[in-house]
Amino acid sequence: MTTIPLKAVTLTDVRYTKGDQIGHLLAWISLIPVFITFGGFFAHFFFRRELQGICFALGLAVSQLINEFIKTTVSQSRPATCAALEACDSHGWPSSHSQYMFFFATYFSLLSYRKAGFFGGRENSWLVEALTWALAVLTMFSRVYLGYHSVVQVFAGAILGTVLGAAWYWFGNRVLVKFFPLIEDSYVGRTFYIKDTSHIPDVLKFEYDNARAARKNAVDKSS
Repeated sequence: MTTIPLKAVTLTDVRYTKGDQIGHLLAWISLIPVFITFGGFFAHFFFRRELQGICFALGLAVSQLINEFIKTTVSQSRPATCAALEACDSHGWPSSHSQYMFFFATYFSLLSYRKAGFFGGRENSWLVEALTWALAVLTMFSRVYLGYHSVVQVFAGAILGTVLGAAWYWFGNRVLVKFFPLIEDSYVGRTFYIKDTSHIPDVLKFEYDNARAARKNAVDKSS
């Protein structure tokens, strides 16, 4: 009987040595890019629909396309440990997980510094920025610890992600931002309430003040 080779969907297929508690924790950390994409950006699109967030996600998508192009072009194998992980059929340089997280940390830090009020005030922004960088480093470490990448491969992804994150932030907030008002006023923008808050320095305070004012007006009209 002919055996048909099978291939797993690797999006959430992260393996670790049975009984290794550190490996178990790092396997979950290695899934942070998936959580950010599906739990973070999808929720953001559904509830917030802000153009800055869409620009952020678009940059991450472009970064991953670049990663796949480089991987295919260079075709550098993963370390020998990939055999036990059944991951040798894909290339390893640069690490896409590492690139994703360092792109995210770079763009997020630049955005939170400029719009600190969105994250609870400038005095607290460094805490959020430190957390994103800590998660980026842990994700990078997890890929080496679990055997999916070599040290060189994860550092290549980190450097490329940092450079692309900074470049995309500049491009998005110098070039693409000029088209935000047009998108806002377009049929699609008006239909789906897609908005731009780039011009508001403290989004949380702005929304808080307007929500309170709207409630006060509603109470005054009903009384």
